Amino acid sequence: MKKQQAFIPAGLQSWIDARQRFGLSHAHVQMARELGMNPKKLGKLANHNQEPWKLPLPGFIATLYFKRFGNAGPDTVRTIEEIAAAKRAKKQKHKAGKSTSSGGQECGAPTCDASFSVIAGR
Repeated sequence: MKKQQAFIPAGLQSWIDARQRFGLSHAHVQMARELGMNPKKLGKLANHNQEPWKLPLPGFIATLYFKRFGNAGPDTVRTIEEIAAAKRAKKQKHKAGKSTSSGGQECGAPTCDASFSVIAGR
């Protein structure tokens, strides 16, 4: 029996593909995401074999991260799978909160008419 894979959104799946393709660690992927890099454009930066003056991609990402944030790496490293699970959990919690809300009343008070009459001075 195969282990069921969790659904990964397309935006995060491209980071998983880039991690596998370029041999990046979870920390390097997180640093690249925080820097705002595009996973589809990493191939331009990872051609240090053809252009020897370029740093290897993990070193390049680490150098940029240090310049921008002043740290060698992120304090806590979260994998893409953990991020996707957290997004899923947040979405489920939000959906559950919406379905158990106050019976369709818009103002959120126990009775909308009573609170309106108090405010209006009736």
